[in-house]
Amino acid sequence: MSDLSTHSQQTKILLVKLSSLGDVLHNLPIVWDLRARLPNAQIDWVVEEGYVHLLTPLLSKDGFRGIDRIIPFGLRRWKKNLLKLSTWKEFFAFKKTLQETSYDVVIETQGLLKSAIVCSLAKKTPNAVIAGLANATEFSGYEPIARSFYSQSVQVPIQCHAVDRSRWVMCSALDWPLLERTSAPQFYPDQYIQSLRLSGKTNVQQLAAPYVLCFHSTAREAKRWPNSHWVALGKTLAAQGYQVVLPWGNLSEQAVSKEIAAQIPNALVPPAFSIEDAFAVIAGAALTVGVDTGLTHLAAVLNKPTVEIYCDSPLWKTEGYWSSNIRNVGDIQKPPSVEQVLQAATELLS
Repeated sequence: MSDLSTHSQQTKILLVKLSSLGDVLHNLPIVWDLRARLPNAQIDWVVEEGYVHLLTPLLSKDGFRGIDRIIPFGLRRWKKNLLKLSTWKEFFAFKKTLQETSYDVVIETQGLLKSAIVCSLAKKTPNAVIAGLANATEFSGYEPIARSFYSQSVQVPIQCHAVDRSRWVMCSALDWPLLERTSAPQFYPDQYIQSLRLSGKTNVQQLAAPYVLCFHSTAREAKRWPNSHWVALGKTLAAQGYQVVLPWGNLSEQAVSKEIAAQIPNALVPPAFSIEDAFAVIAGAALTVGVDTGLTHLAAVLNKPTVEIYCDSPLWKTEGYWSSNIRNVGDIQKPPSVEQVLQAATELLS
């Protein structure tokens, strides 16, 4: 195990958290945990190329220190084009970029083979620590073979919040005492959150303040809240003068958005928007209500008024516990009623 005294201010640290949206967001606090103890360390992060925009607000510039280098990883796209020469050229370009720095500490908080392989590809100093998960947490993906790529496997509680899980691995890698929840974790710089405004950068031009974002879609059907509940919630909010906005990510989700919107006065199904646009759209909302999905978690980490709805995933795993602007309702196999969500929404809107 490493010792804090052996880590200078110039320690070079690589974070490996590739995806998905919510997982990347819940890994952000360790950047600030590292900066607090090693303010001049080099901190780089390998992430799937589709989630780069989640990290760009943390890039070091003009005296501000956050992430020094974001290294995009195109695995999802490459897997679809394995026989193309361009794919392999891009992969070897990625490998070259990754190996421009020799890392003293590699922190891998995903516990998957693809992430562990990235750790193995990274250039490392002779006594480098490569730390990753020794075990799965409930309801999370985990591949035990990943342990063979680490020099340090970190045992974490079976029930462990995503933020805390990343901190367990980080603290073990650097031989630091485990961080307690004595203060709210930091996700984005305060000045960035304060500067967020609904601007011309977004292509969602029809929004009329005040509006409420309703993120009804998620990758797993069991995590969805019934359409009839969204309609009932939306009608109440519309009667209170709010425009209900129903974003979507693919054609089937768009169809559901249209079905719900058709039953709510003045509801809007916006054009598709990017993750970059999502920051501005969420920042301009009076409230975000959403199921356990990445964009709902984005609203929570931006400290915007957010109701997180849990239907078939455990509250302890990703609940927003760090702000009075967040309400968490429901739990695994205990979806909340319309009345519970409406009460939470009313508290935040008041």
